[in-house]
Amino acid sequence: MARRLAPPHFRPGARLVIATHNPGKLREIAALLAPHGVAAVSAGDLGLPEPEETEDSFHGNARLKALAAATASGLPALADDSGFCVAALGGAPGVVSARWAGPNKDFAAAMARVQREAGGAEDRRAWFVCALCLAWPDGHADTFYARAEGGMVWPPRGANGFGYDPMFVPAGGTLTYGEMAADAKHAVSHRARAFAQFMSACLPEA
Repeated sequence: MARRLAPPHFRPGARLVIATHNPGKLREIAALLAPHGVAAVSAGDLGLPEPEETEDSFHGNARLKALAAATASGLPALADDSGFCVAALGGAPGVVSARWAGPNKDFAAAMARVQREAGGAEDRRAWFVCALCLAWPDGHADTFYARAEGGMVWPPRGANGFGYDPMFVPAGGTLTYGEMAADAKHAVSHRARAFAQFMSACLPEA
């Protein structure tokens, strides 16, 4: 089958599988898609299994998840692989950010581990990374990548967002992701920046 030279555009009413079982990610991606009239359906709603993330990069895991969902559903699928990276930890937890939370997704414990392992390090730089992959049932895939620079704080602040949001302050800001309203976070987040690339390539102009 011929390869596409560029991602096709979605049209209002198109269905797109969001290849995640993470309710926080699903909520954010669905909110970003909503203004464009693209109907989001989650992998969980379709009963699709959650593939093991065996790649060693954000790009690789996003592609793996998107292709698995597209193949199983027969629909285009969008997958996100993202993580929290800390300079004092050499970029950890990075691609294994979710695993630090354990099987119960205990991100309070994961944040405590970050603080414990960083110890008294003066370097408080941190960043979030997001790789979005759009895959099609024919095996074609396109990946969009972004990162948000900032710093880590302790103790965590705020109950909004999810994951490591309460311990991350984006560069130039004073509030953590966990303290920000959803609209404010969408204006600066790593996921929103990657989504903007996806939107430019694949969604119709307003």
